[in-house]
This record gives sequence, structure tokens and C-alpha cells, in this order.
Amino acid sequence: MEIQENIINKVANSGLITLNLEDFYHKGERVLYDIVDNLFHGLMLKEKDFREFIKNHDWAQYQDKNIAIICSADAIVPTWAYMLLANRMKPYANEVVFGGLDTLEAVLFSKALAKINPQDYANERVVVKGCGDIEVPVSAYVEVTNLLTPVVKSIMFGEPCSTVPVYKRKD
Repeated sequence: MEIQENIINKVANSGLITLNLEDFYHKGERVLYDIVDNLFHGLMLKEKDFREFIKNHDWAQYQDKNIAIICSADAIVPTWAYMLLANRMKPYANEVVFGGLDTLEAVLFSKALAKINPQDYANERVVVKGCGDIEVPVSAYVEVTNLLTPVVKSIMFGEPCSTVPVYKRKD
């Protein structure tokens, strides 16, 4: 007697939409620019020397890169110095931010997620994929939750086969 069992893929038939935040990762190179290299004796910025650097530096090396500008020294750096750097880098760079690489990553994800049309997820059950090969900042998960909560039926975190409920609209 032969018994044949039909295997039913309940996940495929669940009507869940998986949203993988890794898909919003900007592939461009990340660069940390530390203004400490422009400080006189690591303590202060000399305007004349800095303006000479700004004038002569090869800014084309930042082409299509994502730049985070910091000062790792305990020094007073005038705000205009960061502004000058951003002004010179931006024509070449994809993105320029003040802060560390974590700030840069949050900004890159934020800009990418801003392109989502929440109405594409209206009345849907969405699973925001939880783990993968790329580290996604927590801020991106918070942002996508804020973006989708007003329109979706539910938001879950994890994988379609094992989710943690985050939000469910009360009808």
C-alpha cells in the first residue's frame, strides 16, 4: 500500500510580505575622515593652513564614496571647518555626514527607506526580515516600523517561519 502525502508550504500560502532591509543597503565604500590630521600638533586648527589644505587636496579620491567626518582628538574645531570639508567632498561623494560610521550607516538607510511608498504595503501582513549577511542598524528597523504602522494589518520581525509579533491593527 502506497501512501502519498502532499506537503503544503504554509509560509508560501500565508499572504505574508517579507521586507528585507538588506535590500536597502548602499553598496558604496564607507570612509572615515578624521580631521585630526589637519590639526596643528593635534590640538587646534590653524585657519590659514587648513584653507591651504582645502585648496590643494585631491577631492576626486572621494568619488562615489560615503564619508563620515569626525575629530578623534579632544580639540576645539570650528564648525566652519566641517562645513568646508563637506562642501569640497559633496561634489564627488555619494554622502557626507558629521559623525562616525554608525551615523553614516543610519543616514544611508534612512535615505533609502524614505523611498518606500507605504501604500505599497497597505492592509498587508509584513515580516521585516531579522538576520542576514549585512548588519542593519536598529534605527532602520525603528524607521520602517514608523513608516508602515499606519497602513499595514500587521508587522512581524524575523523569518516567515518564525516571527515575533510587533504590531497588529485592531479592526
